[in-house]
Amino acid sequence: MLVTGRGTIAKVTYAGEENAGEINKLLHAVVDNEDEFEPWEELVTKASSLEGGVTRNSSPSAIELVRNVFDCFLAKFPLFFGYWKKYADLEFSIGGTETAEMVYERGVSCISSCVDLWKDYCNFKIETCHNNDIIRELFERAAEFVGLDFFAHPFWEKYIDFEERMGESTNVAKIYARLIHLPTYQFNRYYEKFRAQINGTAPVESLTDAETLEQIQGQIKAEGQSYPANSPDLDRLLRTKIDAYYYEVYVRTQAEVGKRWDYEKAIKRGYFHVTPIEEEELVNWRKYLDLEEGVGDYKRIAFLYERCLVACALHEEFWLRYARWMFAQGKDEDARIIYMRASSIYVPIAEPTVRLHWARFEEKLDNIAYANLIHEQILEELPGHVETMISWAGVQRRHHGDQAALDKLEELIKANEDVAGRLTAEQARILWQCSGDIDKARQLFKDRSSNYPESRDFWLDYLRFEIAQPSVDQDEAHDRIKAVYDLMRAKARFSSEIMKELSHCYMAYLLDRGNKKAATEYMLLDKEVNGGLDGYV
Repeated sequence: MLVTGRGTIAKVTYAGEENAGEINKLLHAVVDNEDEFEPWEELVTKASSLEGGVTRNSSPSAIELVRNVFDCFLAKFPLFFGYWKKYADLEFSIGGTETAEMVYERGVSCISSCVDLWKDYCNFKIETCHNNDIIRELFERAAEFVGLDFFAHPFWEKYIDFEERMGESTNVAKIYARLIHLPTYQFNRYYEKFRAQINGTAPVESLTDAETLEQIQGQIKAEGQSYPANSPDLDRLLRTKIDAYYYEVYVRTQAEVGKRWDYEKAIKRGYFHVTPIEEEELVNWRKYLDLEEGVGDYKRIAFLYERCLVACALHEEFWLRYARWMFAQGKDEDARIIYMRASSIYVPIAEPTVRLHWARFEEKLDNIAYANLIHEQILEELPGHVETMISWAGVQRRHHGDQAALDKLEELIKANEDVAGRLTAEQARILWQCSGDIDKARQLFKDRSSNYPESRDFWLDYLRFEIAQPSVDQDEAHDRIKAVYDLMRAKARFSSEIMKELSHCYMAYLLDRGNKKAATEYMLLDKEVNGGLDGYV
């Protein structure tokens, strides 16, 4: 198997003859635009259909190709649960039970909250394994991951059906007893079926846990009722009290279903897709998470986040929210895993905010080298991303001093001419606000004023820097700030709109803090910048 990751698909080759031209064309299409889903889908479909459908009897080149294509595709889009099932079926045809099971294991590790995938995996196990205990262990694993899902009934029904076919009525009753406590879509139906078990022939011991049964038996003794052990009257009384006990559970669970019903109804797309999700659904997920966090059950909150991050995997706000919540629970390693999942697989590199938060998280844990590496990797994919550069300089400043930050910015300035003006302004800010050296900051602006005639950020920050300096002498302050504005007008090359924006910054200063001649200067500039009467209030 290939070591998958971004760019790996470029290493995939096809040595076969059948449809070689078309396969290579599809491979090139994916390499050229790795983030697009449609070329991948075409490639997977075509590779799977080679030689009438790839099986163990297919050529080695076809088998190698289809495995590599599926591995690369699912490394890129691991939340497409249907493709894990397709891959597992394919592997069963090629390598048999063991290799198919490996695919299922990879699938449920990538999308652990997927009811359908766990159900398919359990069904596969039933069909290929003859050890009921091993099958039951898989069902229990699945229950830990998806049992809380509001729409988990396909999984639970598969589990119940398995136990019924094995003739394990006691286990069936125990499953129903669990389900009565879970707010799910089929809750009422499960309750009615469980009542039939309570009032039927299922052993009393299977209807509730040992502690609850002991409490009920204690109530009967406290009421002064005495029956011989195993007598029909005692059995009837126990069942009556168990029924009453579960009715109270039913009422509580029904209230929990009611709390969640409207949110569940509003989820139109609970699965992953590359197309944008509607804003209404994003709002619904936010409110639903608010509800669960308010209830305060750790397992339910974590599970709802996992569900949410299937449908909303491309939206960094939910990854950030999940990581913050997990961090607030005191679970640093779990929070790190959330950041890693978001950054390494799901959130597009074009949205680096979650990666920058990850870097700050690592910095908080004193993993400075790792925080630096995250910044470096962002810039490899997004060269020229100013926020990342400034953030990286901030890491240097906080841990190695102001000069380290200035040096890092200087290094980045030399490699990124397009944003050098903004980075120079950041150097000046550090000299001014962190080192407290206003004269050095001013000199830096002056020295480089000829370098960035087209940098709006440089000139805006230069102007704001001088405006921000305190002064008891209005005339001195005005002369100093006006000198920057005049220098900008002489050297800068901006569109009329940007020049108007920068002029308005200076004009606001004239009104807010200018001297007695400020109004005259303001009116002249207003006419010049805004044109005639435009801009008068």
